[in-house]
Formats: sequence, structure tokens, C-alpha cells
Amino acid sequence: MGLEEEIEDLREEISETPYNKSTEQHIGRLKAKLAEKKEKLAKQSSSGGGQGYAVEKTGDATVALVGFPSVGKSTLINALTNADSEVAAYEFTTLNVNPGMLQYNGANIQILDVPGLIEGAAGGRGGGKEVLSVVRTADLVVFLLSVFEIERYERLNQELYDNNIRLDSSPPNVSINKTGKGGIQVTLADDVDLDTATIKGVLREHGYINANVTIHGDTTIDELIDAIMDNRVYLPSMVAVNKADLIDESYLPTVNQNLQSQGIDPEPAVFISAEAQRGLESLKQSMWDRLGLIRVYMDKPGRGVDYEEPLVLMDDACTVEDAITKLGGNFADRFRFARVQGTSAQHDNQQVGRDHELADEDILRIITRR
Repeated sequence: MGLEEEIEDLREEISETPYNKSTEQHIGRLKAKLAEKKEKLAKQSSSGGGQGYAVEKTGDATVALVGFPSVGKSTLINALTNADSEVAAYEFTTLNVNPGMLQYNGANIQILDVPGLIEGAAGGRGGGKEVLSVVRTADLVVFLLSVFEIERYERLNQELYDNNIRLDSSPPNVSINKTGKGGIQVTLADDVDLDTATIKGVLREHGYINANVTIHGDTTIDELIDAIMDNRVYLPSMVAVNKADLIDESYLPTVNQNLQSQGIDPEPAVFISAEAQRGLESLKQSMWDRLGLIRVYMDKPGRGVDYEEPLVLMDDACTVEDAITKLGGNFADRFRFARVQGTSAQHDNQQVGRDHELADEDILRIITRR
């Protein structure tokens, strides 16, 4: 029996086994075996050669447009950026990963128009693994859906999950340290529902004999396996609904219902028409917000404040240290203190240290040693 058949058998057994406390250990072992075999299959597939898509990340952030063929990704990226992607009125027209640069709010945002995913992409169909490897390097995933095919979101989401891409979530709070003896010792916080026997069983399936394990938070079996495998990436995502100009207003409630049936909140979803170039400003702003970008205007000695080319940082809690790191050079070694004006400052020209958290459109001046 080959790996693919073994994987299907495990999936079938998991789906047919009712989940409860009495079956938790058994399901945990099955899922651990499944994860190991999927990892082995992926390594075999990647060792077989094939042309990948090597795209150098440039700019302040990278966005991957994800969608099935003919949803309008090429048209959208051409409308947003300076890319020149081949577009035609038939499927599979994007032949390579086409990067374009969106200039917005003083930031350079790289947008990758990847070939349209097809079902089975995570298993290698249609060059899907190469495409998904590019998605893993992005800072934000934008699902582009046709207003008439909202239901395809579930398949797209599953393809990314199968390629170890976890969306809109954080890594599980699990610590695993191998030891030389003593077996598997488990420490659980009060809010952890998994029992110790299940945890030990999953770890043993992954080859652990001696280890100290600490778990916080209501961690699931799948999240425990994610922590053990340690090859998952965690990315934010958003949804853009294309071809919205082709529907009547009376059809909008149906579209919203379709979004909700896929677990998508219609409120933050952005309705656009790439062809008619409608809704693109809303899309740009939504991408900016989801990326968590902020602008910091540098106050340069002798030249004043540079409002034309802000320093763009990407983090929910950007600090002066982050600014120093992005500036590069010898600022880190020569740093004395900084002065800040703006929302994050208690008063104009507040003197701050490296750990001060900056806000959008703050003015920052770095004071260095000579």
C-alpha cells in the first residue's frame, strides 16, 4: 500500500470515529500518524524535482492573491500595480508568479499574482505545491472570490491548511523540550481540556520518548500536532469579492448569506470589480489595515521632517527598536535615545528609549553618539 492510500485510510478512519473522551486518545494517535505520513509524502513530492517559483520579497510587505483560475487575479494586479500579467478570457492564463508593486500611503506593497489554484493543489496537482510555497512567504493572504462562486472559499482555505498554512490564528502555546530520561512529563494549565494520556500518545507517535511538555490555553489535538511538527506558518487573511458590478442590488443579500455560510463575515469583505476598477481604494485600505502597517516620518538633522518617504513598519506593536532595525547602518550601536511627536507621545518631543511603541504618522528623531 502506498503513502497516498495510507493517508486516505487514516482520513476515513478519523472521519468515521465519533469524537468523545473515550475515543480522544485513539483519534489523537490517528491524527499524529496522518500528519507524519503527509509530511513524508510532501518530502517525496518535493524531491522529485519540478520548477518552483522563486520570487524575491521586496518592498515593505508582501501580499499573495489566492483564487481559482479565471477569478480575475491578473486583471486585479494590473489595476493595482505596475505589473504586466498576461490576461485572456480563458482559464489558466497566468503562467508564472507575477509580482507587482502597489504604492500606497508611502509604502511599497509587493503583490503576487500566483497561478490559479485547482483542487488538489496541496498534493501537487497543477503545480500547486510550488504555488503554495510562494503563498507561505507572504505577509497577507487575500482570497479573491467571484461573486457567483463564493462556495469555492472552503476549498481554497482547505488547500492552504493542507500545506501547513494557518490563517488568522496564533501558534499554540505549547513548549516541548526533549530530555535524556524520565519519560514524557506533562504540565497543563487549568484551561487545557486535553488529557495527559492523549498528549503522551500523540508525542510518542512522533518519536518522543523523554520530554517535558507544557501547554497553556484550550489546545486541540490538531494544534498540539502543529506545535510538534513546527513547520506551520501563521498568516492574516482577508476576502475580496470580485465581479460585484455584474449583480443586481437585490442579489446582495444572497451573496451575504453565501459568505456567512462559508464562515466569512460580510462586513469586512471588500466588494470590487477588477475589470471596471471599482472598490479598489477600499481594497487598498483594507490590505493596509490587515498588514498592520504604520508610517513613521523621520526627523533628519539639518533637513527637517521627511513627509515624502516615510519609514514603513509592519507590526501590531512597532517600537523604536523596530525602526532602528529597519533603518540599518550603525544606528543600533550608536543609539542614545529618541524623540517622538504624535499619537504615541505624551507630549511633543518626548524623550523615549528603544522599547517605546510607535503609532501611525509619528515623527521620530534618533539621537546617536558621535
